[in-house]
Formats: sequence, structure tokens, C-alpha cells
Amino acid sequence: MSLFNPTRDEVREFFFGLWAKSRAGEALTPLESMALAIVLEHPEYHEVLGDPERHREREWPPEAGETNPFLHLSMHLAIEEQVSIDQPPGIREAVRRLEERHGSGHEARHAVMDCLAEVVWQAQRNAAPFDNATYLDCLARRL
Repeated sequence: MSLFNPTRDEVREFFFGLWAKSRAGEALTPLESMALAIVLEHPEYHEVLGDPERHREREWPPEAGETNPFLHLSMHLAIEEQVSIDQPPGIREAVRRLEERHGSGHEARHAVMDCLAEVVWQAQRNAAPFDNATYLDCLARRL
């Protein structure tokens, strides 16, 4: 799997494999351990992860009001990685303050996810690089 630009299929296989390894009690890499903590916070996705044959090619169209579990879990993982290395600088403190405001690390990360999705969408729409300043400004507005 390409670490920095995985395909849709690679992301799905990562999460299917992670869930299977976890259920089998196999040793996990540090990245898998981080991802498993996120998966465990989302029991609504356990059935999907446990049935790769049924869900490998499934689409979750947003216009149908569905959340793509792989996208959701991947965004959580991206946020955890950002916080762990404080990149962009200041995100760790912003997330800490959001946790205080929301009273929940999980809810704080959902607020961060909204900003992350918006800035990624803007970058894609404008064929521009990800804008760290816009991202951090979005987070500051949520504090």
C-alpha cells in the first residue's frame, strides 16, 4: 500500500485486514494499533469490516445520506497522525482545546474532520495544495 496516496482498494484492504488481524488476536503494527483504536470507537462499522466480500465494492453515496466507513475511518486516522506529530503546527493544541469544549476526544475529532473535509474539498476544487492556514483558521472558529 502506498503510504501517502493509497488507492480506494488499498484503504479498504487495510481496514479489512486490520479487523481480521484484531479478531484473530494477531500482533499489530503501530499504525494498525492506532487505526484499531479508531475502529473500536465505531461499532457501527464492525459488520462492514467483518464482511469484505459483501462490502469491498460497495459505494456509499453521500447524496443518499450514507457515510462511507472507509473514508470516515481514514480521516480519523489522518487526524490522529497530524496530532501525533503536531503537523500542521498548532493542531495538537487546537484538538486539545476542542476536546475540552466538547468533553469528548471523539467529538472533537469529528469537528476537526469537518474542517479537514472542507479544506481538502477546496484544494481539489481549486487544483491547489492543501492550505494549512485555512485548516487551522477553521479549527479556531470551532473553539
